[in-house]
Amino acid sequence: MTDSIMSKAATMEIPINSNGDTGALQEDDSLEQAAKLQWSLDEQDLQQVMVSGPNLNETSIVSGGYGGTAEGIISTSSIKGPNMHHSSSSSSMMAEEATRGVAVEKIEAMRKWSLNTYKCTKQMISERFGRGSRTVDLELEAQIELLRDTKRKYENVLRLARALTNHFYNMVQTQHALGDTFADLSQKSPELRDEFGYNAETQKLLCKNGETLLGAINFFVSSINTLVNKTMEDTLMTIKMYENARLEFDAYRSDLEELSQGPRDAVAMARIEAAQQQYQVHKDKYERLRSDVIIKLKFLEENKVKVMHKQLLLFHNAISAYFAGNQQQLEETLKQFNIKLKPLGVDKPSWLEEQ
Repeated sequence: MTDSIMSKAATMEIPINSNGDTGALQEDDSLEQAAKLQWSLDEQDLQQVMVSGPNLNETSIVSGGYGGTAEGIISTSSIKGPNMHHSSSSSSMMAEEATRGVAVEKIEAMRKWSLNTYKCTKQMISERFGRGSRTVDLELEAQIELLRDTKRKYENVLRLARALTNHFYNMVQTQHALGDTFADLSQKSPELRDEFGYNAETQKLLCKNGETLLGAINFFVSSINTLVNKTMEDTLMTIKMYENARLEFDAYRSDLEELSQGPRDAVAMARIEAAQQQYQVHKDKYERLRSDVIIKLKFLEENKVKVMHKQLLLFHNAISAYFAGNQQQLEETLKQFNIKLKPLGVDKPSWLEEQ
């Protein structure tokens, strides 16, 4: 429209009056009005584009130019995948379900632990004040008490044997140093060469026999330590588990007896049935651990007799041969028990420290 108006204006004749001014033509007024109208329309289109133009969330794809029909507009919001929102919500729901499941398990475990602790504490207090009954196996209780007493005595033997090893090691080290000193003085004192020489040889022989005896005592200490702190301790750990199971068994037994003496309505019968199930579970656990304790006590006794027979024989023969000065018998004793010696130097750690 603008082009047609401008072309019409360019071919129009401009008459000149007598004063040389242009004439006020009707076509000039229509040209000016058309130009103003076109400018107003262009300005409105620009404002509309700026106001209602596409944003980051929604973009319109227009077939044709501005002024086209709405049928050619495709909203990008409709292009989004239909499963994206559904997948995100499903993942969050699964995470919530997993978290809720873990929380429920922890709460349930805490509830069971609290209930079990309460029942066991109640049973323990009742037993101490003489109001509650407890399951007692007299024969097994006597064997357990004997084991604990034996362990205390063997620990004392182990402590004394370690002290003997430490003191004897210091004596052997002193003999070694004294022998070296006598040998040095034998070289530097011609008038007493023979006397210093005899004493140097004697101290060296005593040091050698002392190292052999240290090997025997160290083997004795190692075997007693294994018996006391490993074998006996393992059996005592099983006994501790058995005693805890016994306490739980008596706690649930007392709870079942108390419920059985109460009313027999529907709620009470349900509680009695649940208590009966718990009672049976703890009874089976108690009997299983009781059987384990009996077996371990039997094997421990056999192992203790075998180990102590060998170690006491070794200790006796080695001590007797050393103080009798019988070097050959002392060496034969170590061979009999397959004990290999390591050379004992001044810069070597003690036999006790090597364990």
